[in-house]
Amino acid sequence: MYDITIIGAGVVGCSIARALSKYDLSVCVLEKDNDVASGTSKANSAIVHPGEDPIPGTLKAKLNVRGNAMFDKLSEELDFPFKRNGSFVLCLSENEIPELKEYSKRGIANGVKLEFLNRQQALEKEPNLSDEVVAALFFPTGGIVCPYEMTIALAENAFTNGVEFKLETEVANIIKEKDKYTIETNKGNIESKIVINAAGIFSDVMNNFVSEKKIKIIPRRGQYCLFDKVQGDMIKSTLFQLPTKLGKGVLVTPTVDGNLLVGPDAEDLEDKYDLETTQEGLDFIISKARKSVKDIPMRDVITSFAGLRAHTGGDFIIGEVEDAPNFINAAGIESPGLTSSPAIGEMIEEIIVKKLNPRKNENFNPIRKGVPKFRELSNEERRKLIAENPQYGKIICRCETVTEGEIVNAIHRPLGARTLDGVKKRTRAGMGRCQSGFCSPRVVDILARELKVERTDITKFGGHSNILIGKDKEQVK
Repeated sequence: MYDITIIGAGVVGCSIARALSKYDLSVCVLEKDNDVASGTSKANSAIVHPGEDPIPGTLKAKLNVRGNAMFDKLSEELDFPFKRNGSFVLCLSENEIPELKEYSKRGIANGVKLEFLNRQQALEKEPNLSDEVVAALFFPTGGIVCPYEMTIALAENAFTNGVEFKLETEVANIIKEKDKYTIETNKGNIESKIVINAAGIFSDVMNNFVSEKKIKIIPRRGQYCLFDKVQGDMIKSTLFQLPTKLGKGVLVTPTVDGNLLVGPDAEDLEDKYDLETTQEGLDFIISKARKSVKDIPMRDVITSFAGLRAHTGGDFIIGEVEDAPNFINAAGIESPGLTSSPAIGEMIEEIIVKKLNPRKNENFNPIRKGVPKFRELSNEERRKLIAENPQYGKIICRCETVTEGEIVNAIHRPLGARTLDGVKKRTRAGMGRCQSGFCSPRVVDILARELKVERTDITKFGGHSNILIGKDKEQVK
């Protein structure tokens, strides 16, 4: 029996796992997919919000501001990309300036640094703003991050500090007993003294297994367009427009990897698996983005995608469930969930320490080193790396300059890659302009060789997403 079982290996679940790995506890993480960061954590805006938007006094406000402040140290310890590039909230009409000033009061109440800029001052920072922009708020503590690299880093560090991960393990039911919970999964039953629900858009299902106090998560789909790196320097900061009742609206932002990202829209769904993009949705986000930035270069879009947010219409739901002792929710974690995730981990840690008073893990090591990024090294560093391991001298992904050495490293490291998407998330192989058109066959070969399986066993993201189904067309019936 485990002391603690965490359901969900997204950025929230992995933040909690890493926080709890500081203690002498038996901790297990259950994830229904074949890799960490397979849900909302891999398909979102990748923004570290300053904290100006949440209503003062809410958990969202408190944890957003606290989480934002934790990123510098966390990214240094765990070696994931993070940059404080600042963010804008743009005003597109003289009539909206009073509303912009009123909105600034929320940021001030939350303790967020901000500047009010007229059009000329805004243009000095961002020359490519559209002609519609008349004023703006600027928030210097805003940032950008790679959400899946961050999640992987948290998971690897938790794993090396003793947390067990059970992937491809889907929860079918949770039975509340006198002094424990029995979690029924597709791979057998798991017993745990405490259960932490970090199941994202499925967190309502987990809560409702054990509590009469039902919650409902609405999957809110957001669609995005990603642009080639040739447009990555079109803007420096993240650009928002004044928020609406559906959220912060369509943003335009650089990414930490040098691309330009536009989105999302907001569409409430019933289907928790609907990740389709639509022409209507993509047209909408582009039309909105053009109000922020002039001359959006549609010819340079290299892919579009959609993600689902766990919408409740209210605040984060964090804490022990009233009628289910030792069942702790981290539910309804929508924006600013990514920014808040380190602080959510800290908050859950405090709850567990009060409950169990555990001993510290004397062997806890907060440091994790990621896969070396060949494209970011100097020529001298490259020569040294190749001399140590010739595989780093073989370029597999030409668009992103990813080497065979990086891919092999990604496969054999803690919680290593088992699929094309697993390699992609850890190395960016396949994320460039050709979108894996050239490198995917070579990555399949490397995965098969290193995992000692047939090439036909290699999948894109697990399940039945096999890349190859046979050696030649004569064998396919």
